[in-house]
Amino acid sequence: MLTYLGTALPRFTSPAARLLALQCALRADARGRVRIPAGLLRGMRLRQSGDLWLELAHAGWLELPDFRALPLQLRLLDAAVLDQAPGRRARCRAAHWALHPAPLALPPAAPALRLAALVLASHSPTEAEHSSDMDVLAQLCGHSPQQTGELFDRLVTTRTLGAWQHNRVTDEVLWQLPQPQARTRACPPPARHRMPRS
Repeated sequence: MLTYLGTALPRFTSPAARLLALQCALRADARGRVRIPAGLLRGMRLRQSGDLWLELAHAGWLELPDFRALPLQLRLLDAAVLDQAPGRRARCRAAHWALHPAPLALPPAAPALRLAALVLASHSPTEAEHSSDMDVLAQLCGHSPQQTGELFDRLVTTRTLGAWQHNRVTDEVLWQLPQPQARTRACPPPARHRMPRS
């Protein structure tokens, strides 16, 4: 769904609006109707999200909800989003996982950082080291490659990510998940963010 939204939403769509669109897409019924509980917006720290709804409505992606009614109810205008696999039950599980994307779940953080962690978590299978193209990751994060790299540095600083490296020749990004004991260490690790070059 992140990949689909990466192409369906305009390139300039903000990370916060992308997170909101993802939750709407994953929670939509077969007719594109969505109910968003107020607690969800509070949990995502998007309670004052009027500008985000306008951003998605301006992109022609959804109809604005009635902000006086709770839970918020709206309709998606992008019919193709409903054709994306998997089915409704799996989407509900994915909507919950997207709020706490293990193994890269963050404490409360800015939407751009949360989206970057979610993008990397969705591209992280079970092995210790992972890779993808920077252009793909940057598009999903809604930023330029340079800004995306800065977000990955911040994920390393917060020990959400173990290390990462960008091969500028192949455009491949390699990253490592943090070691479990690294999160409980009292002293921070050395200030080396990037993976050693081989």
